[in-house]
Amino acid sequence: MDPAQPADRVPADQTPPDGQPPVTPTGATDAVAGPGPSKGPAVGGSATEAGTEAALVETTAGAGAGGGEPALVEPAPDAAAVEADVPPARPAAGGRPAAKEKSRSERSPKDMALSLLVLLVPIALLVAFYRGFLGGEAPTVIDAAPAYEQARAANAFPISEPAGLGSGWRTVSASYRTVEGGANLRVGYLTPEGRGVQLVQSNVPPEQMLPAELTAEGQPQGPTDLGGRNWQRYTGRGNDQALVLLEPNRTILVIGDARENELRQLAGALR
Repeated sequence: MDPAQPADRVPADQTPPDGQPPVTPTGATDAVAGPGPSKGPAVGGSATEAGTEAALVETTAGAGAGGGEPALVEPAPDAAAVEADVPPARPAAGGRPAAKEKSRSERSPKDMALSLLVLLVPIALLVAFYRGFLGGEAPTVIDAAPAYEQARAANAFPISEPAGLGSGWRTVSASYRTVEGGANLRVGYLTPEGRGVQLVQSNVPPEQMLPAELTAEGQPQGPTDLGGRNWQRYTGRGNDQALVLLEPNRTILVIGDARENELRQLAGALR
Protein backbone atom coordinates (compact mmCIF):
# COMPACT_ATOMS: atom_id res chain seq x y z
CA MET A 1 0.00 0.00 0.00
CA ASP A 2 1.42 3.40 -1.06
CA PRO A 3 2.08 6.02 1.54
CA ALA A 4 -0.30 8.96 1.82
CA GLN A 5 0.45 11.91 -0.51
CA PRO A 6 -0.18 15.61 0.07
CA ALA A 7 -3.44 16.99 -1.24
CA ASP A 8 -1.80 19.49 -3.65
CA ARG A 9 0.60 17.00 -5.19
CA VAL A 10 -0.06 16.13 -8.79
CA PRO A 11 -0.05 12.44 -9.43
CA ALA A 12 2.94 11.33 -11.42
CA ASP A 13 0.87 9.21 -13.65
CA GLN A 14 -1.93 11.14 -15.21
CA THR A 15 -3.23 8.65 -17.69
CA PRO A 16 -6.21 10.14 -19.49
CA PRO A 17 -9.26 8.10 -20.11
CA ASP A 18 -9.52 6.12 -23.22
CA GLY A 19 -9.77 8.26 -26.33
CA GLN A 20 -8.61 11.54 -24.63
CA PRO A 21 -5.28 13.38 -25.31
CA PRO A 22 -2.66 13.38 -22.60
CA VAL A 23 -2.86 16.27 -20.12
CA THR A 24 0.28 18.22 -19.26
CA PRO A 25 0.66 19.08 -15.61
CA THR A 26 0.14 22.71 -14.76
CA GLY A 27 3.46 23.07 -13.06
CA ALA A 28 5.33 21.68 -16.05
CA THR A 29 3.66 24.10 -18.43
CA ASP A 30 4.58 27.04 -16.26
CA ALA A 31 8.17 25.86 -16.07
CA VAL A 32 8.51 25.62 -19.84
CA ALA A 33 6.64 28.77 -20.87
CA GLY A 34 7.89 30.87 -18.01
CA PRO A 35 5.85 33.18 -15.91
CA GLY A 36 3.11 34.88 -17.95
CA PRO A 37 2.01 38.45 -17.68
CA SER A 38 0.27 39.04 -14.48
CA LYS A 39 -3.38 39.84 -14.68
CA GLY A 40 -4.05 42.96 -12.68
CA PRO A 41 -7.34 44.36 -11.57
CA ALA A 42 -9.78 45.70 -14.13
CA VAL A 43 -9.23 49.27 -13.03
CA GLY A 44 -5.79 50.52 -12.01
CA GLY A 45 -2.36 51.69 -13.13
CA SER A 46 -0.93 48.20 -13.73
CA ALA A 47 -2.79 47.90 -17.03
CA THR A 48 -0.80 50.77 -18.54
CA GLU A 49 2.52 49.36 -17.36
CA ALA A 50 1.66 45.94 -18.74
CA GLY A 51 0.79 47.50 -22.12
CA THR A 52 4.24 49.04 -22.50
CA GLU A 53 6.22 45.89 -21.92
CA ALA A 54 7.10 43.49 -24.75
CA ALA A 55 5.38 40.09 -24.80
CA LEU A 56 7.17 36.90 -25.51
CA VAL A 57 5.20 34.78 -27.89
CA GLU A 58 6.27 31.31 -28.81
CA THR A 59 6.43 30.87 -32.54
CA THR A 60 4.62 27.96 -34.05
CA ALA A 61 6.51 25.05 -35.44
CA GLY A 62 5.75 25.89 -39.08
CA ALA A 63 6.30 29.71 -38.92
CA GLY A 64 10.08 29.70 -39.46
CA ALA A 65 13.21 27.68 -39.65
CA GLY A 66 14.45 28.57 -36.14
CA GLY A 67 11.32 27.35 -34.45
CA GLY A 68 10.91 27.43 -30.72
CA GLU A 69 12.58 30.83 -30.10
CA PRO A 70 10.42 33.53 -28.57
CA ALA A 71 9.65 36.63 -30.70
CA LEU A 72 9.46 40.18 -29.35
CA VAL A 73 6.10 41.72 -30.27
CA GLU A 74 5.27 45.34 -29.34
CA PRO A 75 1.76 45.66 -27.97
CA ALA A 76 -0.77 48.13 -29.36
CA PRO A 77 -0.51 51.63 -27.86
CA ASP A 78 -2.78 52.35 -25.00
CA ALA A 79 -5.77 54.59 -25.83
CA ALA A 80 -5.22 56.76 -22.77
CA ALA A 81 -1.58 57.43 -23.70
CA VAL A 82 -2.59 58.39 -27.27
CA GLU A 83 -5.15 60.86 -26.01
CA ALA A 84 -2.57 62.37 -23.65
CA ASP A 85 -0.15 63.03 -26.55
CA VAL A 86 -2.70 64.99 -28.61
CA PRO A 87 -2.13 68.75 -28.10
CA PRO A 88 -5.11 70.80 -27.00
CA ALA A 89 -7.08 72.59 -29.69
CA ARG A 90 -6.02 76.19 -30.31
CA PRO A 91 -8.53 79.03 -30.53
CA ALA A 92 -9.38 80.54 -33.90
CA ALA A 93 -6.78 82.92 -35.34
CA GLY A 94 -9.14 85.87 -35.55
CA GLY A 95 -10.73 85.32 -32.17
CA ARG A 96 -10.15 87.89 -29.47
CA PRO A 97 -11.17 87.82 -25.87
CA ALA A 98 -14.44 89.55 -25.23
CA ALA A 99 -12.87 91.57 -22.44
CA LYS A 100 -10.39 93.28 -24.78
CA GLU A 101 -13.07 94.16 -27.32
CA LYS A 102 -15.19 95.60 -24.57
CA SER A 103 -12.36 97.72 -23.21
CA ARG A 104 -11.63 99.20 -26.65
CA SER A 105 -15.26 100.07 -27.30
CA GLU A 106 -15.57 101.79 -23.93
CA ARG A 107 -12.79 104.34 -24.38
CA SER A 108 -13.66 107.59 -22.70
CA PRO A 109 -13.56 111.00 -24.42
CA LYS A 110 -10.60 111.84 -22.20
CA ASP A 111 -8.56 108.98 -23.67
CA MET A 112 -9.44 110.10 -27.20
CA ALA A 113 -8.45 113.68 -26.41
CA LEU A 114 -5.09 112.54 -25.02
CA SER A 115 -4.44 110.47 -28.15
CA LEU A 116 -5.23 113.46 -30.35
CA LEU A 117 -2.97 115.67 -28.26
CA VAL A 118 -0.07 113.27 -28.74
CA LEU A 119 -0.47 113.69 -32.52
CA LEU A 120 -0.88 117.47 -32.49
CA VAL A 121 2.13 118.31 -30.31
CA PRO A 122 4.77 117.19 -32.89
CA ILE A 123 2.88 118.98 -35.66
CA ALA A 124 2.83 122.21 -33.68
CA LEU A 125 6.56 121.92 -33.00
CA LEU A 126 7.30 121.41 -36.70
CA VAL A 127 5.20 124.43 -37.67
CA ALA A 128 6.90 126.59 -35.05
CA PHE A 129 10.34 125.49 -36.26
CA TYR A 130 9.36 126.16 -39.88
CA ARG A 131 8.15 129.66 -39.09
CA GLY A 132 10.70 130.66 -36.50
CA PHE A 133 13.94 129.25 -37.89
CA LEU A 134 13.29 128.64 -41.57
CA GLY A 135 11.13 131.70 -42.20
CA GLY A 136 8.35 129.62 -43.74
CA GLU A 137 5.83 132.47 -44.03
CA ALA A 138 8.28 135.32 -44.52
CA PRO A 139 7.80 136.97 -47.95
CA THR A 140 10.63 136.94 -50.43
CA VAL A 141 11.98 140.47 -50.79
CA ILE A 142 13.35 141.36 -54.22
CA ASP A 143 15.22 144.27 -55.79
CA ALA A 144 12.96 146.35 -58.08
CA ALA A 145 15.89 148.25 -59.66
CA PRO A 146 16.16 146.01 -62.78
CA ALA A 147 12.48 146.58 -63.64
CA TYR A 148 12.83 150.38 -63.24
CA GLU A 149 15.94 150.37 -65.42
CA GLN A 150 14.17 148.35 -68.11
CA ALA A 151 11.23 150.78 -68.13
CA ARG A 152 13.49 153.81 -68.37
CA ALA A 153 15.43 152.20 -71.21
CA ALA A 154 12.20 151.63 -73.15
CA ASN A 155 11.37 155.34 -72.78
CA ALA A 156 7.65 154.65 -73.35
CA PHE A 157 6.48 157.07 -70.62
CA PRO A 158 7.96 159.00 -67.68
CA ILE A 159 8.95 156.80 -64.73
CA SER A 160 8.45 157.72 -61.07
CA GLU A 161 9.97 155.79 -58.17
CA PRO A 162 9.01 156.04 -54.48
CA ALA A 163 11.57 157.55 -52.15
CA GLY A 164 11.66 157.86 -48.38
CA LEU A 165 9.51 154.80 -47.56
CA GLY A 166 10.24 153.30 -44.17
CA SER A 167 11.93 149.95 -43.58
CA GLY A 168 8.52 148.33 -43.03
CA TRP A 169 7.79 148.53 -46.74
CA ARG A 170 9.02 145.46 -48.63
CA THR A 171 9.18 144.96 -52.39
CA VAL A 172 7.87 141.52 -53.33
CA SER A 173 7.40 141.76 -57.13
CA ALA A 174 8.52 143.95 -60.03
CA SER A 175 8.06 143.65 -63.80
CA TYR A 176 7.95 145.73 -66.98
CA ARG A 177 5.89 144.30 -69.84
CA THR A 178 4.51 145.37 -73.16
CA VAL A 179 0.73 144.91 -73.35
CA GLU A 180 -2.02 145.68 -75.80
CA GLY A 181 -2.21 149.46 -76.20
CA GLY A 182 1.12 150.25 -74.51
CA ALA A 183 3.33 149.03 -71.64
CA ASN A 184 3.01 148.53 -67.87
CA LEU A 185 5.51 148.91 -65.04
CA ARG A 186 4.11 146.97 -62.07
CA VAL A 187 5.75 146.88 -58.62
CA GLY A 188 4.21 145.04 -55.65
CA TYR A 189 4.77 145.98 -51.99
CA LEU A 190 3.90 144.72 -48.54
CA THR A 191 2.97 147.54 -46.16
CA PRO A 192 4.18 147.73 -42.55
CA GLU A 193 0.81 146.22 -41.57
CA GLY A 194 1.42 143.27 -43.89
CA ARG A 195 -1.10 144.22 -46.57
CA GLY A 196 -0.55 144.15 -50.30
CA VAL A 197 -0.29 147.24 -52.53
CA GLN A 198 0.60 147.56 -56.23
CA LEU A 199 2.08 150.58 -57.95
CA VAL A 200 1.15 150.55 -61.66
CA GLN A 201 2.48 153.05 -64.20
CA SER A 202 1.26 152.73 -67.79
CA ASN A 203 0.78 154.54 -71.07
CA VAL A 204 -2.30 152.45 -71.89
CA PRO A 205 -5.35 154.75 -72.37
CA PRO A 206 -7.22 155.24 -69.06
CA GLU A 207 -10.54 154.10 -70.53
CA GLN A 208 -8.86 150.76 -71.25
CA MET A 209 -6.55 150.50 -68.25
CA LEU A 210 -8.93 151.38 -65.39
CA PRO A 211 -11.64 148.78 -66.19
CA ALA A 212 -8.94 146.12 -66.49
CA GLU A 213 -7.34 146.99 -63.13
CA LEU A 214 -10.40 148.00 -61.09
CA THR A 215 -12.93 145.66 -62.79
CA ALA A 216 -16.57 146.64 -63.15
CA GLU A 217 -16.80 147.17 -59.39
CA GLY A 218 -14.50 150.21 -59.55
CA GLN A 219 -16.41 153.41 -58.81
CA PRO A 220 -15.03 156.96 -58.36
CA GLN A 221 -15.18 158.32 -54.80
CA GLY A 222 -13.96 161.89 -55.34
CA PRO A 223 -10.65 163.76 -55.62
CA THR A 224 -7.86 164.06 -53.05
CA ASP A 225 -4.70 166.21 -53.03
CA LEU A 226 -1.31 164.52 -52.56
CA GLY A 227 1.94 166.48 -52.93
CA GLY A 228 0.28 169.23 -54.94
CA ARG A 229 -1.22 166.79 -57.47
CA ASN A 230 -4.87 165.97 -57.91
CA TRP A 231 -5.57 162.23 -57.39
CA GLN A 232 -8.88 160.42 -57.75
CA ARG A 233 -10.14 157.86 -55.21
CA TYR A 234 -11.73 154.67 -56.49
CA THR A 235 -13.13 151.46 -55.09
CA GLY A 236 -11.92 148.14 -56.46
CA ARG A 237 -12.79 144.48 -56.26
CA GLY A 238 -13.61 143.22 -52.79
CA ASN A 239 -11.86 145.32 -50.14
CA ASP A 240 -9.47 146.99 -52.56
CA GLN A 241 -9.14 150.76 -52.69
CA ALA A 242 -7.30 152.79 -55.33
CA LEU A 243 -5.74 156.18 -55.95
CA VAL A 244 -5.52 157.23 -59.62
CA LEU A 245 -3.42 160.03 -61.13
CA LEU A 246 -4.26 160.94 -64.75
CA GLU A 247 -1.53 162.61 -66.79
CA PRO A 248 -1.21 163.30 -70.55
CA ASN A 249 1.42 160.61 -71.22
CA ARG A 250 0.73 158.11 -68.46
CA THR A 251 -1.63 156.92 -65.74
CA ILE A 252 -0.44 156.07 -62.19
CA LEU A 253 -2.48 153.64 -60.10
CA VAL A 254 -1.93 152.76 -56.43
CA ILE A 255 -4.26 149.89 -55.51
CA GLY A 256 -4.57 147.31 -52.75
CA ASP A 257 -6.40 146.14 -49.62
CA ALA A 258 -4.26 148.39 -47.39
CA ARG A 259 -5.66 151.24 -45.37
CA GLU A 260 -6.10 154.57 -47.11
CA ASN A 261 -3.30 156.22 -45.11
CA GLU A 262 -0.82 153.60 -46.42
CA LEU A 263 -2.04 154.13 -49.98
CA ARG A 264 -1.55 157.87 -49.57
CA GLN A 265 1.94 157.34 -48.12
CA LEU A 266 3.05 155.35 -51.16
CA ALA A 267 1.48 157.78 -53.64
CA GLY A 268 2.99 160.81 -51.89
CA ALA A 269 6.48 159.24 -51.97
CA LEU A 270 6.65 159.08 -55.78
CA ARG A 271 9.43 161.21 -57.28
